[in-house]
Amino acid sequence: MSAETHYLNALEALDEGDRVKALEEAKLATSLDPEHTEAWSIYVEATVPVRGEQMTMLDAAQALAAVKKIVAIDPSRLDMWVRGGRLMADDLGLLHDALHWWQKCRNYTPDEATPLVEMASILADMGEYEEAQRRLESILEENMDVPTSQFTRINGLLNLVRAAALQDSKEIFRPYEKHHNGWEAIRQKMKKPPMSENFIFLMVSVPLLLGVIYFSQQMAGQGWGSFCLTSLVILFIVLFSMRTAKRWFQLINRPAFNLLRAMNFEASTGHTVLQEDIRTSVLYMYIMQRKPRPWQERMLKIIDRGSGLPKNWKQRLPDFEAHLSYFEDLDEEGDEEGVDEGLRPYEEE
Repeated sequence: MSAETHYLNALEALDEGDRVKALEEAKLATSLDPEHTEAWSIYVEATVPVRGEQMTMLDAAQALAAVKKIVAIDPSRLDMWVRGGRLMADDLGLLHDALHWWQKCRNYTPDEATPLVEMASILADMGEYEEAQRRLESILEENMDVPTSQFTRINGLLNLVRAAALQDSKEIFRPYEKHHNGWEAIRQKMKKPPMSENFIFLMVSVPLLLGVIYFSQQMAGQGWGSFCLTSLVILFIVLFSMRTAKRWFQLINRPAFNLLRAMNFEASTGHTVLQEDIRTSVLYMYIMQRKPRPWQERMLKIIDRGSGLPKNWKQRLPDFEAHLSYFEDLDEEGDEEGVDEGLRPYEEE
């Protein structure tokens, strides 16, 4: 049978919910035609479990390998760039790899805001707030088209990184700094799970609301005017409590966020920086249990290996302007070969 026949069989099996058969047929199709991107797409879909089922590290690794095949053949597939970036960062914890992945994506989709948003989100998680701010501001400077839903995320993330970037650089927790004050803060809070935002909201709002209800009955009296006044006061208290809870949530749980950053650092670099007392704490277990299964499996392998951070280790961020030189080289090649200016890399390939 031809590769197309196996692809159609895989598509039919996937529609019927038979992921095992779909994967087998997709493998046969790609073995006969290694550049059959649609068969590779079926391979990805069949590898990733349906909603409600947990994905393993092997599933994530196989799906990522197939995604890399697709973008190598057709770099214009932004959906696969997104899929690969999410697999790296969210499921496997490969934050540094994901940064380089998104920067490479910019070579082929320079007008898309998605790579910049994803890079800014990762950089913020790593504590690189100034770099995250630059990525987000470049979206506005270059007047990129942004969907309404994504614009809300960009605006919220930009406000967050701008505020964080104003901090003294010494206050920003970086897991590779052994003597940072953040480590002691983690140890002080590691025996308890983080406090939820809803709990903080209730702590702030309930006493105030009870006070309003009590005094409104004593002083405001009856009638619509009293009812409207009391309703406005309650609305103000709720809004005030929401803002206060959000601010206190970040402040109270800063040690938990620092520990999360240290855990992400270990998953991203493959080197351990956490001490045993922290790794066996309530806070560590709380965060670990809420990570995806592939992340947990990979983290356990890193812990078992126990490779400490080398003394000469340095964080190497991607060249965020690499896509500009990529297009300069492309234009030079295009001029030599008579290719029209503005031709996209994926169109040439």
